Amino acid sequence: MHDLYRLITLASQIAGKSKATRWRRYGVGRYLAVTLAAVGVVVLAGCGELPQTIMHPAGDDARLILDLLVPVLWIALVILVVVVGFLIVSMVKYRYRPGNDGIPPQIHGNPRLEITWMVASALIVAVLAVMTFKTMSIRAEAPGPGALIVEVTANQWWWEFTYPELDVVTANELYLPIGQEVDLRLASNDVIHSFWFPSLSGKQDVVPGTVNRMNFVPEEIGVYPGQCTEFCGLAHGQMRMAAFVVSPAEFDRWVEMQQTGADPALATSPGAQVFQINCAACHSIRGTAAAFGQIGPELTGIGARTTLGAGVVNHTPETLAEWIRDPSQIKPGVLMPALGVDVGDVPAALSEDDITALVNYLEQMR
Repeated sequence: MHDLYRLITLASQIAGKSKATRWRRYGVGRYLAVTLAAVGVVVLAGCGELPQTIMHPAGDDARLILDLLVPVLWIALVILVVVVGFLIVSMVKYRYRPGNDGIPPQIHGNPRLEITWMVASALIVAVLAVMTFKTMSIRAEAPGPGALIVEVTANQWWWEFTYPELDVVTANELYLPIGQEVDLRLASNDVIHSFWFPSLSGKQDVVPGTVNRMNFVPEEIGVYPGQCTEFCGLAHGQMRMAAFVVSPAEFDRWVEMQQTGADPALATSPGAQVFQINCAACHSIRGTAAAFGQIGPELTGIGARTTLGAGVVNHTPETLAEWIRDPSQIKPGVLMPALGVDVGDVPAALSEDDITALVNYLEQMR
């Protein structure tokens, strides 16, 4: 044991002398520049827009979580400052230097100190536990009788939203009226997913064979991005969604549009024929003969959606054509087949004229 101590002491002496030599060689200015550069990198890493953040809650559930997070962060910061402060003081005060090569005073086995930090640790844990359980109990409360029910179904790699009381089904874009409590009932068609709108609510796992529930009240009008936060396969990182918190009047107009479906006058258009032959087995559009597809997303109102591929690209006629032509070029791993490219000896299912007609038809679904 004595030899080990001598070895550690010798190593620290060598390191201290080497450090002092380097300090003199490079000068204080260079060390200061390196320190400032490191601090600058950390500061710049926090700059820029953060669309998915819990720091600006727009729902009561997200605000409840932030109210728990902030005091926990302050407590952790105090602990960090105390611990790092002791380390820095010890490193500076007891470092090796000429005339100071002895062993610092040892406090191991000091009952008063050990009891003090044991009690302090227990108190900190108790405070955190009480705060956490209080937040959990509030979040676990059942929704009220007037809550808007939305059935959320996770698929690889997109989201389906069903409003059973309104007879509305949509995909990837969730519309909510401001100020009304929402009762989300989450299920999965395949693997485990996780549902999260950071500005509106906490996370909730979406598990096959189980219906999990969460509820919150959206409090601010706006568009809030969300995503799957449980690795669920190749396109997990591109399984996004958006929540549109709107006024009650705008929500009612959106519901009416979804319930009405396609304009009957479009039924004889070339695009409608292309859709019926090539797309209706997987997709459905309310108010048309193609209202039975269950494999892919519901396309009623697709012309009014802001994104395609579960939030991967902005929705324009050009990106919609690219998506129909070969969706894997936009979203690798997507299960939708490429309809506009040749696959080996098999010719493309759709010609460019077919794709143009189909895009014109779908863009009118609004």
